[in-house]
Formats: sequence, C-alpha cells, structure tokens
Amino acid sequence: MPRIDRRRFITIAAAMGVAVAGGPALAAPRPVTWRGQAMGAEATLILNHPDPARAADILRRVESELRRLEGIFTLYRADSELSHLNRTGALAAPSPEMVAALRLAQAAHEATGGRFDPTVQPLWRAYAAGADAEALARARGLIGFKRVTVGEDLVVLPWGMQLTLNGIAQGHISDRIAALLRAEGAVNTLVNMGEISAIGGRSAGVPWRVGLSGGGEVELADRALAVTEPSGFTFDAEGRLPHLIDPSSGAPRAEWRRVAVTAPQAGLADALSTGLALAPAPAIRDVVAALPGIQVRALDAQGRENLFG
Repeated sequence: MPRIDRRRFITIAAAMGVAVAGGPALAAPRPVTWRGQAMGAEATLILNHPDPARAADILRRVESELRRLEGIFTLYRADSELSHLNRTGALAAPSPEMVAALRLAQAAHEATGGRFDPTVQPLWRAYAAGADAEALARARGLIGFKRVTVGEDLVVLPWGMQLTLNGIAQGHISDRIAALLRAEGAVNTLVNMGEISAIGGRSAGVPWRVGLSGGGEVELADRALAVTEPSGFTFDAEGRLPHLIDPSSGAPRAEWRRVAVTAPQAGLADALSTGLALAPAPAIRDVVAALPGIQVRALDAQGRENLFG
C-alpha cells in the first residue's frame, strides 16, 4: 500500500525526553511536560514558568488555542477556513492567522525560487489516488502560487486550484503557541507542534539539544527548527516516489534525504525546509545569503551532511 498519510514527515528524535529527566542543568522548579496532537502530528511542550501553580491554566489555554488554529489550517475538517477556501475558491474575512500564514508562504515561495508552492495540492491528491497521466496533467496545470490573491478581507483562488498549508502551518502554529507562552511569562520552554520553537535554552546559558533521525543534533536557544524528510512517506509501496512534488516539473522528487532548517521563526523554517528539499546546493547558498539568521543542514544520498550558513 502507498505510504501517503501526511504530506510532511518530521524526524525529530526524543532528545527532548532527556531534558525532562532533570539534572543539574535545570533550575527549580521542574518543568511541566504536555503531550498531545497538533495538525495530525505528535506535539510536545516542555514548560518552565516562574509560577508553577499557573502551569495547568496555561496548558488549558494552549489546548484551546491549538483547537482554534487547527480550525483554520487543517485539511481534515470540512469546516476549517482552508477547507472552505479550497471548496469555494474564496475566503471572505479570513482570520489574521490565515492571512499571516499566506503572506509568509508568499515570501517563502519567492525566496525558494518557487520551489515552495502550496498550490501543489490537486497534483498531490492525484498522485495519492493513483491517477492516470491525463488527470496528472490537468492537476499540474493548476500549480502557480503567484495566481493566488491574498488580501486582508478576501483570499481568492483561480478556478480548480486548491492549497495545502502542511508545509508551513505546523511551524506557524508553533510560533503562535510560543508567542502565547512568552506573553504568559514562560522561560526555558520548548514548543514542538510538529516543528520546534525554543523560548530561551534548556536553562540559563545551556541550549536545548534536539536529535535528528539519521544522526546529528541541533542546539536551540530562542530559535526554531523544522525538518523535512522526503522519503518519510511515499506515493508508492516501493518508496521511489517521495511525497514532495517539484512545482516546476510536477514530478515527485527530492534533492536531499533530509533537510533541517534553523531560523528565527518556526513558520519560516518549515516552509524553507520543504522548498529547499528540492533545491541544489547553489540555490540553498543563495537563500542563506539572502535571508539573515538561516542555517540549513542537508543530508545527501550518501548520508553526508552539508552545512549552509
């Protein structure tokens, strides 16, 4: 059977569990750990707050905010903003979060030379359904994010076009949850809503250490991490057709086995990790040179890590 459950496959190892275990690096009080689901992915929050008595109330607010944000971005609820947009081709009075995510998607589309393109959704669905060549060609004709109109009061898609925000929504949600926690006074906190955002480090002067599947780890302090592994899910049982689609050719493919991006914001890291998984090394260098605070770790077919930035 094809392995196509999700468009994204996040490969973050359980290094965070080490942080929960305590030890001399953690200042009292001990952190509170929450585990749940966000956009169909496992989610984890390691919360440190100066007032531990408030932790339970803060976590309830986090859960409520997660439900609200999923009601905007998920493709798996017919009543979500994104589902309504895809079904009707227009979204009047979009939420500020939707507009912000689409604006960020436009910036990532431009930065990656069009490799990050949310309009691949019809083609993704066609590959997932095992469509014939004619249907694939029709779906390919619907790709083109520059044709999407994004306004504060109205979002409009050309006829037949649909969006997937799976390559940016989890990071954007991590940013929103991190902003909520900062406003509540959280310190030394790690937010993983499918992509990771760190508030401070594990403790004063000590970064969070996040392991990556396939080897390597990333240190984070007031930064974000997103990972794309194209072969994590494939359109075919043999694993020859990765779940990433090249907008320029319409073909499932990838340039790298794994791309990990650290950035100031998780939403930006999320979108870049998706687009740059399709980019050759010179194009990645150009993106890193153009965008401040970006670092890319790309694992090639031979398992060698290439560091950019």
